[in-house]
Amino acid sequence: MISAATDISSPVGVIAGGGAMPFAVADSLAARGIAPVLFALRGACDPARVERFRHHWISVGQFGRATKLFRSEGCRDLIFIGTLLRPALSEVRLDLGTLRVIGHVLAAFRGGDDHLLSGIGRLLEQEGFRMVGIRDVAPDILMPEGNIACAAPDPAAMADIARGREVLGALGPFDIGQAVVVIDGHVVAVEDIEGTDGLLARVARLREAGRIRAKSGRGVLVKAPKSGQDLRFDLPTVGAKTIDGAAKAGLAGIAVIAGHTIAADAQGMIESADKAGLFIQGLAA
Repeated sequence: MISAATDISSPVGVIAGGGAMPFAVADSLAARGIAPVLFALRGACDPARVERFRHHWISVGQFGRATKLFRSEGCRDLIFIGTLLRPALSEVRLDLGTLRVIGHVLAAFRGGDDHLLSGIGRLLEQEGFRMVGIRDVAPDILMPEGNIACAAPDPAAMADIARGREVLGALGPFDIGQAVVVIDGHVVAVEDIEGTDGLLARVARLREAGRIRAKSGRGVLVKAPKSGQDLRFDLPTVGAKTIDGAAKAGLAGIAVIAGHTIAADAQGMIESADKAGLFIQGLAA
């Protein structure tokens, strides 16, 4: 990954998917005197919230249009941020610029989300752009190391965290997911296409159904980037909703990799965790 934090050129192009993170990144850039230009992905980016910023609308498959817009705005540095429902290749409407590199696009689609994003990123770099990551443009929204809530993990929770990291390290090469729930040393659920919110909801249902016998207040959600992942793309994200889901799932807390995990609305996370008595642990990479 490029370490470009001190060498970011203004303006920065923010390729914006869904959720709040594109706007948090844009606000962080603006606060440091770096102009953001949002390239909002149709069907994903919030049309009301994007109005606060200089922006253009683009569609998946408009590689040619997108690169022309990046150049017209003077954006050398680009960042992907926000959620995006992965389209079927048959649903993508290709422009002439995309057809020119169709072989590379097809190759990028043959794999998981990280493979797709890194593949498109390489195409953009071949066009002369520089792909940067959250650590480069908005390090203030990354999870710090240590515990940031009032509650702290006990030895049983620390053992579950270690187990979760071991499991995620083994699963990483398969590009499956970035999260796992471990309770008393047992892996009870692994993140899949439903995402972290769905994972936690599944654990809550398993508890309600009596499939998980451990008492409430035990177990940990562990999130980490996939091993070998390009850290400019698709970093794990946690927020207040994650804490609420962990509380409903009856867990003791969450643990994520410091410096490699986006902490959306950190203050809201802490307030939710303190109210529920959960810990939020930032782990050394």
